[in-house]
Amino acid sequence: MLTALSIRDIVLIEKLDIALDQGLTVLTGETGAGKSILLDALGLALGARGDSALVRSGAERGVVTAAFTLSPGHPAVALLKEQGIDAEGELVIRRIQNADGPSRASVNDQPVSLNLLRQLAGALAEIHGQHADRALVDVAAHRQLLDAFGGHEAEAREVGQLWTRASAAADALSAHRALMARAEAEREYLEHAAAELGALDPLPGEEEKLAEARQMMMSAEQFAGALGEAEDALAGDGTSVARLNAALRKLERRREGAGGRLDRVCAALDRVLAEIAEAERAIAEARRSFQFDPRDLEKSEERLFALRAAARKFKCSVDTLADARARIERDLAALTDGAGRLASLEKAHAAAREAYAAAAEKLSNRRRKTARALDKAVMAELPPLKLERARFATAIDTDAGKPAAHGIDRVEFMVAANPGTPLSPLMKVASGGELARFMLALKVILAAKGSAPTLIFDEIDTGVGGAVADASGARLARLAGSLQVLAVTHSPQVAARAAQHMLISKMEEVAGKRMVTRVQPLSAQRRREEVARMLSGAT
Repeated sequence: MLTALSIRDIVLIEKLDIALDQGLTVLTGETGAGKSILLDALGLALGARGDSALVRSGAERGVVTAAFTLSPGHPAVALLKEQGIDAEGELVIRRIQNADGPSRASVNDQPVSLNLLRQLAGALAEIHGQHADRALVDVAAHRQLLDAFGGHEAEAREVGQLWTRASAAADALSAHRALMARAEAEREYLEHAAAELGALDPLPGEEEKLAEARQMMMSAEQFAGALGEAEDALAGDGTSVARLNAALRKLERRREGAGGRLDRVCAALDRVLAEIAEAERAIAEARRSFQFDPRDLEKSEERLFALRAAARKFKCSVDTLADARARIERDLAALTDGAGRLASLEKAHAAAREAYAAAAEKLSNRRRKTARALDKAVMAELPPLKLERARFATAIDTDAGKPAAHGIDRVEFMVAANPGTPLSPLMKVASGGELARFMLALKVILAAKGSAPTLIFDEIDTGVGGAVADASGARLARLAGSLQVLAVTHSPQVAARAAQHMLISKMEEVAGKRMVTRVQPLSAQRRREEVARMLSGAT
């Protein structure tokens, strides 16, 4: 339910904070006091189109904040959870309208899009009035309202799931048929390409390895020459190795009589000779590794050129040639196995379509039965609202040739306000007062099963009085037994039934230079005075 509404700098409202309770709350006041401004502000918080004209003159921005308490399992909680917004217990919507045009919205201090705000608002509150742009006149919602009244939600979800399954089966069948048609048209090309790539047998990463090996073989002669020079320097004629060996042998013969003074010299020379020997072995091994058969270079170049030519031909990189081969072989396999696969997909599609058709027809039959019950219930509400000669009917247009996720039915509420006139769509009712009363009758019937927890009625009693106004008040009070109801009214019969009464008035401030709107809750005594004013006049 809506627990609080805070408004700052909207039209004539400079600062307003309202606390709201359960049950029926009425807002009354003289014409022009600002009741419509209050509803416009609430509509802004519920996702209505922003307008810089709403910002109070002289202010930079207008702000509307609406606080709601949510019951466990409320649809708004799940919707916000999908967006990563925590809304357990309380939900605070804030809409800021700037004077220079753009507006922004947040939920529990997290920015949200206007589209999400509107989805959220639909689960929180409904505004009903005399205008066709308000709730209940949206034809798209009539089917959901009928399903809610009849308790068909589970069946409707099943139909939606079967529709999704049948659509997926149709897509798979269509894709396979397209694949077979394409493959059949390209059979000769596919067979030739598969044979060519099969003979080539490309491997991922092969191009890089071949390029490295080719470069290595092309540079092998240079590497071998450098290694030869190093080898000659170490072991060639007249090198220091022979002289070092001779010196080491001579020192070792005199080592015993030197009293240990030659030990370190002999050890050092021995290490030098060992390192030289290791270097000679490493050079020899390296030279062997750079010995290539010229035919190996030729083969590597031929393989590399063949891979690159194939990549150009099949319009891919060398590394993806293996993927191209797999794709072509898969298309060829589809030709071979396609008939069996096609039969399997056709069978699955037919089964899914039949299951959907049976469920949709069953749901359609139940909707028609429910529609008769809804029509009867609404008709029973019309006489007390001075619409005893009016007619209400739920039109169901069934077309199995136009299936959809919601079934095969188009549902629309139809009315005829006067005898002898044909039924026409609810939104085309000429009189605003008649439209408001039709919607009130509908809400009384549908409230328990297809309604948001907060209902706002904007002067639905306009143009009626006496017993009709009293009947309207009785129905609003009845609705308030299970929902929170806010009603802007000029009827004392409606105001007298409220649990909470708020007076909207316009006052002058700042030496009579500025008008502002005020809203104040009324005590029991003030309520009697306000109802008396509504009955008789200023006194």
